[in-house]
Amino acid sequence: MRPDTGGTRTGWRWAGGWLQAARHCPSPNFGPRPEGTGIDLIVLHSISLPPGVYGGPEVEQLFTNQLDWTAHPYFEQIRGVEVSAHFFIRRDGELVQFVDADARAWHAGASCWRGRGNCNDHSVGIELEGLEGEPFEPAQYGTLTRLCASLATRYPIAHIAGHEHIAPGRKQDPGPGFDWQRLHHSLRWADACFPQDTDHTPSTLG
Repeated sequence: MRPDTGGTRTGWRWAGGWLQAARHCPSPNFGPRPEGTGIDLIVLHSISLPPGVYGGPEVEQLFTNQLDWTAHPYFEQIRGVEVSAHFFIRRDGELVQFVDADARAWHAGASCWRGRGNCNDHSVGIELEGLEGEPFEPAQYGTLTRLCASLATRYPIAHIAGHEHIAPGRKQDPGPGFDWQRLHHSLRWADACFPQDTDHTPSTLG
């Protein structure tokens, strides 16, 4: 079931799979989607580098293979990884795009959603600057709402889930600090579009 995009799509235009409203920071970490694959899933993640530190260039450096692994002790744990997401939403709401949304980004890993594995094949990955379990900023929800609505004008989006839902036991992001009620209320998409274990009671937050 394709969700109703409502009026939030106004002003957000695409040039191919690149969204004009985003700052473009191309990543080399991507590949083609399997031929004939429909892009119908949005996957939400959270990330901060080092964990709990916001506003720096490290996330962009990670997704473009430019991170200095010696710059912080934590980076030794992820040394050499080659990952990406299609989009990154900073704490102030700034939107950064790393991968053409028509292409396959490397964000989900081993995953399965509603009977289909390899979620990278049929999803768009969105990273929110944040820490698992911590709240996100109003500006991030605003940008996320506009982004999801815009994606639904270009692709047959039918579902949205967290990394924790498509890789349970392995991943925990975006975590309990993410307000699914708020996103549901803002998008006004049907309950069936969201994970069943989230509370879809309309949020009182604006």
